[in-house]
Amino acid sequence: MILATVYGHSDNDAFGILFDYIAGNNKSRRKISMTAPVISDRRSFSFVMPANYDIDTIPDPLDARTRIEEVPGRRLAVIRFRGYAGAKALRRRTSKLLRFNEKRGLATRGEPFLMRYNPPFTPGFLRRNEIGIEIVQ
Repeated sequence: MILATVYGHSDNDAFGILFDYIAGNNKSRRKISMTAPVISDRRSFSFVMPANYDIDTIPDPLDARTRIEEVPGRRLAVIRFRGYAGAKALRRRTSKLLRFNEKRGLATRGEPFLMRYNPPFTPGFLRRNEIGIEIVQ
């Protein structure tokens, strides 16, 4: 998959930077469809680019804070949950996911990350989220 990623900014700031990119703040001045999920971890915030783009066809960003990255296919362990993805909920679900992996002897690589699937105005009880981590085969 192709990601447009911002590092080292709050989620709100990073969202704005990436939204500007898909709204046409890129070298082609082309609008890019918003897709799901939006992916974040402790250090980055990413939009998944539509499947019709590859690393050679995705428009280059004008804002140097936006990086285009290609992520190869991988296997993930994932836990799904509804509601707001607040700090307490994330800690509890991340802990549950890591315990699950440990009990089954699944080795992991990297840090857990959050995947959000709904627009910000979606009521909490309708929101779908996932926490994932790469598993080593």
